[in-house]
Amino acid sequence: MLQNQPIKIIQARLPGLTGLREISINSEGKIESGESNQQNYQIIDLEGDWLSLGGIDLQINGGLGISFTDLTHREELIGICEFLGNQGIDGFLPTIITTSKEKMRRSLGVIKSYCQNPQPEAAVILGVHLEGPFLNPHKRGAHPLEYLLPLTKENVLGIIEGYEDLIKIITLAPELDQTGAIIPYLTSQGIIVSLGHSLATASEARLAFAQGATMVTHAFNAMPSLHHREPGLLGEAIVNDRVSCGVIADGQHVSTTMLKILLRASNYAQGLFLVSDALAPIGLPEGFYPWDKRTIRITQGTARLEDGTLAGTTLPLLKGVENLVKWGICTLGEAIALATVSPRRILSLPGIIPGQPARFLRWSWDEQKSQLTWSKLNFYVQNS
Repeated sequence: MLQNQPIKIIQARLPGLTGLREISINSEGKIESGESNQQNYQIIDLEGDWLSLGGIDLQINGGLGISFTDLTHREELIGICEFLGNQGIDGFLPTIITTSKEKMRRSLGVIKSYCQNPQPEAAVILGVHLEGPFLNPHKRGAHPLEYLLPLTKENVLGIIEGYEDLIKIITLAPELDQTGAIIPYLTSQGIIVSLGHSLATASEARLAFAQGATMVTHAFNAMPSLHHREPGLLGEAIVNDRVSCGVIADGQHVSTTMLKILLRASNYAQGLFLVSDALAPIGLPEGFYPWDKRTIRITQGTARLEDGTLAGTTLPLLKGVENLVKWGICTLGEAIALATVSPRRILSLPGIIPGQPARFLRWSWDEQKSQLTWSKLNFYVQNS
């Protein structure tokens, strides 16, 4: 139902802004401009707690035991979207990893069908992230070698044709492009090109960024380490103001020291954003789960193949916010921005501005327990 009385939130801290702020919400549950003359507001005092929009996850591989690579019908997405909504996620990009062309296109079709009639009051599917199959075999990580493809326009079209409007991000290894035409073509279709699973040198990465690539997939992972004489793909990304790096803050994919270096070098929320990179078992107990033709083991939120290869995580996106604060890497406001503001900027989504539905997260930090809690403040309910 809609709100019957206007609301004013006071003494709220907003990511990226200083001081305490006020937000007015009209009787329809939408954010008002600061010039409103309403007198009959219901006052909600946040007492200095932080307020943000919900999280945006640009790289998540499945949920509740269902992999986005293995989708067969739209109903599989209903429970995942509800689950993620309850995890504080406003929107996400289902990530389809390397598999056969037929399976990738089947999953794209299922997602497109769901988006035509989405579940109300759940996390919104904002598009799709294709992580593969155009990856360097020597940096494929857990991606199956048999399904990797050469980076040619013919192969690209064989997967994305008909779904150009649905696909928002493609992760690829730029050194595989022998023509120099692929990145410009993808960006001309409105698709964000992210570099990853790559052995690109600094010069190859610099060229890819000049051609239009603007992202890096899970920084540090599946790419050469930073080196003082060969900074590589990541080094070029950090010094390029047009490029944003995704990072996984689970304590396994990247050490806390390297996270701190990356955050400082990238001016915190300006060039970074958090992703979960969560695998299908997110929301399920620890144990063994099927993963394509192989098996992964989930232990304390970390997923590994039987040979020990790191495959991903099952920790929610917002757990990364808490981790960054607990580890003393950044302030709470900066950490919240990495999960809520930065990914919105990449997809050109609006922030807390007049006219937007008033759906917020309230964040509280308990200094004594060193514990972060959040709760949903939803003043706008969509008519179903």
